[in-house]
Amino acid sequence: MPKAPKPKVPPKPKAGVEGPSALPSARARAVAFLAVLVSGLCGLLIGRALVALQCTGDCDVAMGLGAIGGAVFAAGGVAVVAVLALRAMSEWRAKGNDPL
Repeated sequence: MPKAPKPKVPPKPKAGVEGPSALPSARARAVAFLAVLVSGLCGLLIGRALVALQCTGDCDVAMGLGAIGGAVFAAGGVAVVAVLALRAMSEWRAKGNDPL
């Protein structure tokens, strides 16, 4: 019975040589991360302030829930926009139009 041919294995890349990457630059990722943190802080302050305006008496739990809800909502929204922007930057760079 004849032996089955061995599958061709692609050659290993040379050490220290990297191929093209779809990753955005580290600076762009850091700016996006910072934007999510700042938006979370702003959402926290806005959520707490909204509850404080509408509540009278002992409102500690309600203010905490409003603050957490506002932070999650704001940070989540900015995170979606940041991911879309980073993907667009990656596509832009892949076409050879590197803005950064």
